[in-house]
Amino acid sequence: MSLAYVALGSNLGDPRRQVLDAMDALEQLPTTRLLQRSSLYRTAPWGVLEQPPFINAVVELDTELAPRVLLDALLAIEQRAGRVHAERNGPRTLDLDLLHVEGVQLDDPQLTLPHPRMAERAFVMLPLGDIAPHLCVAGNATVAEQLAALDLSGCERVA
Repeated sequence: MSLAYVALGSNLGDPRRQVLDAMDALEQLPTTRLLQRSSLYRTAPWGVLEQPPFINAVVELDTELAPRVLLDALLAIEQRAGRVHAERNGPRTLDLDLLHVEGVQLDDPQLTLPHPRMAERAFVMLPLGDIAPHLCVAGNATVAEQLAALDLSGCERVA
């Protein structure tokens, strides 16, 4: 079993429901247990600014699934939620990103671990800090240390 961290986000339809339903779907993955859920956060859009705010969260999983198999499962959950990959950083019904898998480093066209831009994004690091503040994911700094350097304006805990 390995610990894996998955970021969840949505800003179309009922974003809160989309994120909660995705958490439930993650709990149903084979050989996987959902260990922790972060709070839900309302966050300002990133990249494409002319879109509704997002609901974001992070979960911690204990899984036997290999990283690429887990990624395929995440993409299937997105697809079932009606995800359309239309515009990079644009609006979406559901976005699931595999952030980190304990002891795994990958850099290939389908998957890079740890996620290469996670430490730059308050909407990822804030919920990750709820459940794994001492995790080292980029260099030697912990999530809590990296979070202290980010601008958290536009991020609000909602549940």
